[in-house]
Amino acid sequence: MLIVLTSEKELDDEATKINQLFDHGLEYLHVRKPSMNVNGYRYLLNAINPDYYKKIMLHQFHELVVEFDLRGIHLQEQQRIDLGDKLKEYVLDFILYDYKVSSSFHNPQDILASPIHYDYMLLSPVFDAISKTGYKGKSFNVSNIKEFVIGLGGIDEKTMATAFHLGFKGVGVLGSIWNTTDFLESFNTIKNAYNCTKLNK
Repeated sequence: MLIVLTSEKELDDEATKINQLFDHGLEYLHVRKPSMNVNGYRYLLNAINPDYYKKIMLHQFHELVVEFDLRGIHLQEQQRIDLGDKLKEYVLDFILYDYKVSSSFHNPQDILASPIHYDYMLLSPVFDAISKTGYKGKSFNVSNIKEFVIGLGGIDEKTMATAFHLGFKGVGVLGSIWNTTDFLESFNTIKNAYNCTKLNK
């Protein structure tokens, strides 16, 4: 599984860029905009080709997943903590309507101890982050974890193969797409590295 996470900042012509990524073979997009309000989310989603809605996961404003009939929701670590005893019910409400549910983790032990089964989990930081300075990678080895764990943090065409050797079943990319001079060329390079790595497994 190859996931692109949106830039946390708003970008010029962002929906057009997202559509181009999908046109070039993007599997799944995670929309994460911490400073954007619900209307900003709606505006962005309305500008994305509806043919791609079933490939989009939302980190905030989960109600829009139902409104736009998207792929599903993503729960960040703090969201899980804030939900407390209501977490299981919250997750089931989406699963019952065939929406996917994923979640963020920063420690493999927390994945093993999770009382909730997620469709997949993002574990970070695997390598030194590209989008955040000083965010050091931990080279997690998840070979012993049966859950579908996606590696995030410092993933690019150079670290792709190592991520899979560490046991990750997929990767998420952020800085290696949006912190470059040509996001589309960068995506194509990463996608090719991903495909080659999967073929050689």
